[in-house]
Amino acid sequence: MTQLDLWHLRPHQGAHRVAARAAVSVAVPLLVVVLAGRPEWSPYAAFGAFASLYGRNHRHLSRATMQATAGAALFGAVLLGVLVGCLPHAAWWAVPVAGAVAYAGSHLALAQDWHPPGSLFLVFAFGACASAPHTPADLGPAAVVTAGSVVFALAVGAVGGVLRGSRSPALPVRLHHSWLPVRDAVAVVPAGALAVLAGIGHPYWAMVAAVAPLTVRGMSGQLTRAVHRVGGTLVGLLPAAALLALDLRGVGLVALVAVLQFVTELLVGRNYGLALLAITPLALLMGQAAHRVPASGLLVDRGVETVLGSVVGVAVLALSHAFGRTRQGGVTPDPATPS
Repeated sequence: MTQLDLWHLRPHQGAHRVAARAAVSVAVPLLVVVLAGRPEWSPYAAFGAFASLYGRNHRHLSRATMQATAGAALFGAVLLGVLVGCLPHAAWWAVPVAGAVAYAGSHLALAQDWHPPGSLFLVFAFGACASAPHTPADLGPAAVVTAGSVVFALAVGAVGGVLRGSRSPALPVRLHHSWLPVRDAVAVVPAGALAVLAGIGHPYWAMVAAVAPLTVRGMSGQLTRAVHRVGGTLVGLLPAAALLALDLRGVGLVALVAVLQFVTELLVGRNYGLALLAITPLALLMGQAAHRVPASGLLVDRGVETVLGSVVGVAVLALSHAFGRTRQGGVTPDPATPS
């Protein structure tokens, strides 16, 4: 029987340094766009800053290599999202394209052994940008702000290496023959399609929830991640409701986002469910920074889509594990073989 490890708190492992880098990397670009009077550019700044989340346990040049690759992928996901947002019926176009993003992102993550693994942040960046209406004129600001945010995140991450004169090796890139990218795409597409059909306001949340449990290895870890995603999100809606009720704007909102990003990185490596108590309000507040909508609908959408996406993700996991046992005579194959 599969044992779920829901309550285990893993070691700290210097999470405060990772948290500080992430908080600064997110706060400064957001502050720049807010002070420039362009809050609608906040998603570009935030998603570029997500490059800082990669390579948390790597040292200096190794971390910089991973962050640069992830940053370039995030840049592409944002621009692709803006392009899809220019299309009529963009919600439907976003579903298959998000599947392609998940597929390509998973391949890239395997090639460079990303941490955090998988395509979750790429699907999030693409989906969030594609969900907002855009015009071709938005491509320029999206490119400049996202690229600037990525570069700033890389600079923040490089500070320790410069101060210590580190000569740690760069990361190798290894190609893999794996079915995992297909599994990510297969989870993302039906989750997004069901959310669009149901008329829920943020289909990309369902797609992110579907791919979240696929980012860890082993059935026990995957089911634990799915339960954490649902339980942590639903409980996290309570602090989210309280913080949304403050109706913060401008610098105050950026400061709160920075604090939540810091808390998220303190916790996410120790217990994912606990981290979602900060991730849930963080995601909602970031969205409010760009486009303010009624909080009640936002909270309902987040809860419903998380449950929907997680159910789809678990169904795909069950099918993939059953298929693996059938092919291997009861033994699930190694998910990725270097070539």
